[in-house]
Amino acid sequence: MNPTIYLDNNATTRVAPEVLEAMLPFLRERYGNPSSMHAFGGAIAKDLARARETAAAFINCEPDEILFTSCATEADNTAIRGAAEFIGRGARIVTTAVEHPAVLQPARRLKAMGHEEIELPVDGVGQIDLERLRAAIGDGPGTIVSTMWANNETGTIFPIEAIAQIVKERGAVMHTDAVQAGGKIPIDVRRVPVDMLTLAGHKFHAPKGVGMLYVRRGTKLKPFMLGGHQEGGRRAGTENVPYIVGFAKACELAQAGMAQEAAALAPLRDRLEAGILAACPNVRVNGDREHRLPNTLNVSFEYIEGEAIAYRLSDIGICISTGSACASGSLDPSHVIRAMGVPFTAVHGSVRFSLSRYTTAEEIDFVLERLPPVIHGLRELSPFGPGKGPTTFA
Repeated sequence: MNPTIYLDNNATTRVAPEVLEAMLPFLRERYGNPSSMHAFGGAIAKDLARARETAAAFINCEPDEILFTSCATEADNTAIRGAAEFIGRGARIVTTAVEHPAVLQPARRLKAMGHEEIELPVDGVGQIDLERLRAAIGDGPGTIVSTMWANNETGTIFPIEAIAQIVKERGAVMHTDAVQAGGKIPIDVRRVPVDMLTLAGHKFHAPKGVGMLYVRRGTKLKPFMLGGHQEGGRRAGTENVPYIVGFAKACELAQAGMAQEAAALAPLRDRLEAGILAACPNVRVNGDREHRLPNTLNVSFEYIEGEAIAYRLSDIGICISTGSACASGSLDPSHVIRAMGVPFTAVHGSVRFSLSRYTTAEEIDFVLERLPPVIHGLRELSPFGPGKGPTTFA
């Protein structure tokens, strides 16, 4: 039996033991409803308030600017649709071609409802043109800009501070999906003037089922979830206290170990990248290699299918992905890779390796030992490639 080598941490992460320990009392004896009037519930309300303070400190904001949600998808929808509903008819939504579906699909739904939507293209490394952004915003009021902080597939980091400055100069509303940045690189909303920001706990060692939306004081937003007074009247529904406590603990751990973790992961990522390029011909690295997350590597193997690579590696205990986990099951190539203009011969062969604090050098070496024979074997089966037939298509 091969060990499980988990390199799909941009899809989800293992829950940290410290996070689980922090959650357990709230799944056992501390089960009260924080909205109840009795002392048992009131004590839980204080625990919830402490968790909110910890989450706020993680991004340098005030506790009352934090909304806890069920996931990042809910938070993204709340930000984009809630801001558009407040603006009313004729809102303009400016986003990019490489956003997560949790941003693209709400934006496209709003377009179908009569609002304006603009999806900015990206260049070959996945970066946007800031002048095109400026032109797309126009006069500003009535415009919502939503760009990710870091791309979930390639790890490319957008110049989010410069983007936010442009948006604020124009008087528009700024949202950033910071799901992949959270826990990997520092986030400071006092330095980067975004109006709204999304995080997901399960991307940095909290459990699935809890997310967070930062809403800067004064930002106009219609509630997305109705039916209760929770979260300051901005998100109805009894708070998921065990998971919120776990989220806060994960924030605390990430804050304490982020620099050390990045310093350890970037060399492992680079070791994996160099080993793949040395052992496998006809490979390209996707994304901005100068501005990317320390844990993420996206590569395209020409003339073969990324799904076949993922399945073959899964058979020997290596877990990777071909893109966003939310798009798994689709046979279409990644919209992110296509938007970057990756050639047809490589776009279908794109795979993502994403590391975590639990990834070891021994695991990377195991991948580098087992991956090249998989690639060689799949290319032997492929009808395409050098000397095998057509490599360009109409």
